[in-house]
Amino acid sequence: MHHWLMKSEPEEFSIDDLRRVRVEPWSGVRNYQARRYMREEMRVGGAVLFYHSSSAIPGVYGLATVSHAAEPDESQFDKKGEYYDPKATRERPIWYGVRVRFAKKLKAPVTLAAMKADKQLAELFIFKNGRLSVGPVTAVEYRRILALAGE
Repeated sequence: MHHWLMKSEPEEFSIDDLRRVRVEPWSGVRNYQARRYMREEMRVGGAVLFYHSSSAIPGVYGLATVSHAAEPDESQFDKKGEYYDPKATRERPIWYGVRVRFAKKLKAPVTLAAMKADKQLAELFIFKNGRLSVGPVTAVEYRRILALAGE
């Protein structure tokens, strides 16, 4: 099973929002590397660290699982939407996303500062490509973040 870190701005969609709706399409991602991860590598059952970005205290706030394999991102077809892509058609979609299911909200977040201070997490993808909203984490990194959360 693969492990992932997925970033969301909490004002747009937070771990509390996921807890409320239970399952949500991960839509609006417009980065080809993130699309590749979702379309080609993420599998149902994959473990997700839910990360709040662009917030007062960025960090991992909860856990989720991949509940559905990649499917065309509906937001690319919404002409009035922020994520509309005029090049995308239903016959030839460009953007894909998985759906994620709420698993747990952490008692306290594992902050970005705490992760940066931990030598075991020195190679975490968000330190090298901070703009990428979806990326893999190793099993060791995943377990270490859970340990920092007291899980």
